[in-house]
Amino acid sequence: MKSKPAYFKDIIPNKKRRAEWNNYFDRGIYMITISKNPQCPAFGRLEYTHPDSALVALSTSGLAIREQIDITPSFSPEIKIHDSVIMPDHVHILLEVLEPMERNLGDVIQAIKAASTSRIRKTLNNTSLPIFEEGFHDRIILNQKRFHIVKEYLRDNPRRLAVRRAHPEFFRRINMLKIGDKIYQAYGNSQLLDCPFKEQVVVHRADTEDVRRRNREQWLYAAANGGVLVSPFISPAEKAIRAEAEEAGGRFILITNEPMGDRFKPTGTDFGLCEAGRMLIISANITGDLSRQACLSMNSLAQAVAEWDR
Repeated sequence: MKSKPAYFKDIIPNKKRRAEWNNYFDRGIYMITISKNPQCPAFGRLEYTHPDSALVALSTSGLAIREQIDITPSFSPEIKIHDSVIMPDHVHILLEVLEPMERNLGDVIQAIKAASTSRIRKTLNNTSLPIFEEGFHDRIILNQKRFHIVKEYLRDNPRRLAVRRAHPEFFRRINMLKIGDKIYQAYGNSQLLDCPFKEQVVVHRADTEDVRRRNREQWLYAAANGGVLVSPFISPAEKAIRAEAEEAGGRFILITNEPMGDRFKPTGTDFGLCEAGRMLIISANITGDLSRQACLSMNSLAQAVAEWDR
């Protein structure tokens, strides 16, 4: 079987972050996300009378992609497609590698993209139009509980998009956010709480360099592949992780000790991330100076949020 270094050095030229600790030739379950190139027409149109009834009516391009995904196991019998969701500007595929493969997962995804591109270009009478953005994002599913959470998350994609369009006010001020048995105030994109790939970012003084390196890689992998990083981002090391994750297009749940009065609005980078739907800020309801105990309380809240499936 081929080694992982060959995969990373020779097969993935697209600069999308992969999990260096994972063998992409071996068995595993993945959620794959492929984004549409902005120049390509939409893969479908969102239709709904109420968000709960939302669906995406697939365009000719979307239907071509769906057909290609469905026939993938006939060309790659090691692959099982558990589910797929085609949205207007991206595609999610929940798949399983049933047995070790001679080629890696990246080759399988590239084959789906290449065959779909060929089909779509014929329908559009354009042999050079780029259909997809380069590369893909992946998330590794480690257990059955997470598998079922992710499957429901994928199927809920059209409803969440309908909610965003029908109720933009949901992405501003939240006065009664219940986490556990406590109530918090928040501001930003509350749907980030629904992401099944939330990761707490906390750097301890006692962490060895090896632990810090492995944690950093895991957090940046999550950020680059649609996950959500949860933290107060207090220490310089945590701030550095956040800066790198922002560059990778990451999303954040920021825990703050700042009270949220009636006129609260985030400033600077936080404001831009909230407006882009990439941040939710939760006030930890802590008064006074940023003491060690306050920091511990904020990190405890970050852990609760990261582990919470609402």
